[in-house]
Amino acid sequence: MGLFSAGMQGALFMIFARLIVLLTSMPIHEYAHGWVAHKLGDDTASYQGRLDFNPLAHLDPLGTILLLFTGFGWAKPVPVNPRNFSRKVTMRGGMALTSLAGPCANIILAFIILCIYKIFLIAVQALGVEVGNAVFVVMQILSIMITTNISLAVFNLLPIPPLDGYNILSYFIPARWEYKIAQYRQYIFIGLLAVLMFTNVLSAPLNWLANIVYRFLGFATGFIDIIGRMIV
Repeated sequence: MGLFSAGMQGALFMIFARLIVLLTSMPIHEYAHGWVAHKLGDDTASYQGRLDFNPLAHLDPLGTILLLFTGFGWAKPVPVNPRNFSRKVTMRGGMALTSLAGPCANIILAFIILCIYKIFLIAVQALGVEVGNAVFVVMQILSIMITTNISLAVFNLLPIPPLDGYNILSYFIPARWEYKIAQYRQYIFIGLLAVLMFTNVLSAPLNWLANIVYRFLGFATGFIDIIGRMIV
């Protein structure tokens, strides 16, 4: 008998692949927030060392653990001061754009990785490479990176404070509502954690939304499939 069962090996492999996402996609997600804020006139993230691709600058302990074991998680929020935004955008509009940047970065990453996955698969078939353990591992890691990036984007777009989706929603709701909700942000966040850790209530809607995004990306990368059929 091996040291680990097949189920345990699969779980460890999944965690390893998500760790790669954690060290690459999370920093890019948070960098995107800071970069857009910078373009809008706020350099708070830069002054606090958060306009950086170093994962250690962005990791949140609880969000990291949840990402590794559930596929959904978050990093430390990038500090943004909307009062520093240029007059080309309102404070609420600037916050909405800044918040949207993170999930968009994850979707763009998923698109790029899906392109790499399809090109890799075409190369394997065209060159007649045997699909051994090494090829299989690469394909699995790329696949998990795609799905985890999509999951991160979808999860962070939930209109629940303190997620990005709520900051985007705040642009469209009356300021007085936002003020009232802000009074309960801490309790709402604790409730969200409880739902994520102890129930599967969000699993079905999140997976449904993630599948829509995945199908869209599959359609967007369809040109690679066409080229592949011409080559192989």
